[in-house]
Amino acid sequence: MTVTIGRRELLVALGGAAAWPLAAQAQQAAMPVIGFLSLSRDVYRLRAFRQGLKDAGFIEGENVAIEYRWADDQIDRLPALATELARRQVAVIATIGGVSPAFAAKAATTTIPIVFLAGEDPVKLGLVASLARPGGNLTGINVFSIELAAKRLELLRELVPGATRIAVLVDPANAAGTESTLKGVEAAVGGMGLQIQILNASTIREIDAAFATPVSERPEALIVGPSALFIDRRAQLAQLAAHHSVPVIHVDRLYPEVGGLMSYGASLTDGYRHVGVYTGRILKGAKPADLPVVQRGNAYEKCPSNGHFFRRVQWM
Repeated sequence: MTVTIGRRELLVALGGAAAWPLAAQAQQAAMPVIGFLSLSRDVYRLRAFRQGLKDAGFIEGENVAIEYRWADDQIDRLPALATELARRQVAVIATIGGVSPAFAAKAATTTIPIVFLAGEDPVKLGLVASLARPGGNLTGINVFSIELAAKRLELLRELVPGATRIAVLVDPANAAGTESTLKGVEAAVGGMGLQIQILNASTIREIDAAFATPVSERPEALIVGPSALFIDRRAQLAQLAAHHSVPVIHVDRLYPEVGGLMSYGASLTDGYRHVGVYTGRILKGAKPADLPVVQRGNAYEKCPSNGHFFRRVQWM
């Protein structure tokens, strides 16, 4: 059977086909764009952020686009990356990896909404005016992580009751986290009669060097502070601790999942998901100043001596 198409019908058909790419481009142009600023490439937690977006009704590539900027554990790169996103005029900026990305984004724009994830009190840090009424263009999630340094010391003493030399591994590049961790440990030590040794590491080599101490000077237990670098190198830390037979407590459950001994801290994965939810709410029209800072206090302990033990502690 032969189908004959007239000249007029052919022109109409061709005109419609030519319009298809234009319609697709218009739809893509109308799609809101999220700026995602992270200190490290934490792909594991990125899934939680996307899940939060999905919970709020947004799916990457379908009704929202995401511009990613990774600092690769180099804090000095954050200001330029934040400025790029601000110039791109994204609809909202989500910051991950401590408070440094949040401060970089805050310095880059006073108009674009910013959603942060902070392990420290954002009011004391100056990110927001108050938890209930953040004001300005920032809001986010505050997970209780750094404030738990005293509790980690207590759990470590229960695990190694005879320990007198305890080291604290911190990342000087994370200045706020280091200061809060050391203050918490110093306040908790009190009259315990413990010798506290501070170990600094901001690079992979410095992590190795922190464990390469003579046996006579080696700490009997170790607290690992918050750091995007430490999260990225969690397998290295677990292997070093096992090799040197040093009991270690960490701030996040990701460490025990790769062989670390024990962790106590808020669920950062849950925090990432809430950042996604808040980002979605802002895309729907909510104002950062009207969204209270959410505080999360679901703490976790894990000491898998038999490879199975896990206990969740609800302490809020």
